[in-house]
Amino acid sequence: MAAVREIGQLRRPIGLCDSIRHGAIAACDSGFVVPVADNYRQEDMIMKGVILVGGLGTRLEPMTRVSNKHLLPIWRYPMVYYPLYTLVEAGIKDILIVTGGNSPGDFLELLHDGREFGLQHLYYTYQAAPRGIADALRLVNHFINQDPFVVMLGDNIVNGSIKAYVDKFRHTPSGAHLLLAEVSDPHRFGVPALDEDGRITQIIEKPADPPTSYAVTGIYMYDHQIWEILPGLQVSDRGQYEITDVNNAYLERGMLHHDVLPFEWTDAGTPEGLCHATDLARHSHFLRDLPLDDCN
Repeated sequence: MAAVREIGQLRRPIGLCDSIRHGAIAACDSGFVVPVADNYRQEDMIMKGVILVGGLGTRLEPMTRVSNKHLLPIWRYPMVYYPLYTLVEAGIKDILIVTGGNSPGDFLELLHDGREFGLQHLYYTYQAAPRGIADALRLVNHFINQDPFVVMLGDNIVNGSIKAYVDKFRHTPSGAHLLLAEVSDPHRFGVPALDEDGRITQIIEKPADPPTSYAVTGIYMYDHQIWEILPGLQVSDRGQYEITDVNNAYLERGMLHHDVLPFEWTDAGTPEGLCHATDLARHSHFLRDLPLDDCN
C-alpha cells in the first residue's frame, strides 16, 4: 500500500498530486498543479482542450504590472472567457488551463470549476517560467495522455465557431492541424509558406519578409506524436521553445494539415490588438452575448 502524507485535510500517496475537487488547485511534488476528478473515465476523454494563459504580458504594460493580461476586459468579459467559450462551444468538455506570470490564483477565483460554462470540472497547471508555448505543452502530458487535443492561446479571439475543424480532427486524429487566418501584419506571427497547390512547405516565425499574408493562429490540434517531438526541441534565439518548431517537425513527418478560417481572428496581446478585440467582441453575434450558465 502506498505511503500517505497529510496536507491540511488532504491525504495522498507521496509523489502524486494532491487533488481538490471542483476545480480547486492541487499541489504536486513535481512543481505543477492539477486537480484530478475522482470520476475520471478514460472513455469520457476523447478530445481534450488546453488554454495557455501564462506569460508576462510585457507588451501590455503598465496594465499587466499587477494583473495577468488574460484577465483584462474585452468588452463585457475577461479575456480568458473568449477562448474558454470557443472550446466549449466546439464540444470540448475536458479543459486544462496553463497559468503563469502574474496573478495565477485569480483564475481560480474567476472561473472556479467551469460550471458557468456548463463544465463539470476545470483543470489547472502552472508554468513556472515563460519559456514558450512548446515548453508549456510539456506540462500537459499527464492530463492529455495519448488523446488528441486542441490548444488555444488565451489572447486569441475568433468571430465564429471552430467546431467543424475540431470535429474533423476528432474523427481522424492524425498528425497536427493548424488554423490559418489572413492578416495585414503577418510579420508578427508564424507565417506559412505555401506551394502552388496551397500546401504548407515551411512555417517561419515572425519573418521580416513574410512569404504569404497568412498567420498561423494560436489554435493548434495535435495527436500523440507531440510527445515524441517535444523532447527533441532546442531553445530558440529568443530563449524559448517555439511552437513553430513543433509544427515544422510535423511537417517533416508529412503529418501537418491546415484550414483557413472564413471569419475574423485576432490576438489581444498588444494595445492595438486589445482595442481591436474589444471592437470585434462588441459587434460579433458569436461573441457579443456569451450564453453562460448562471451559477450564482
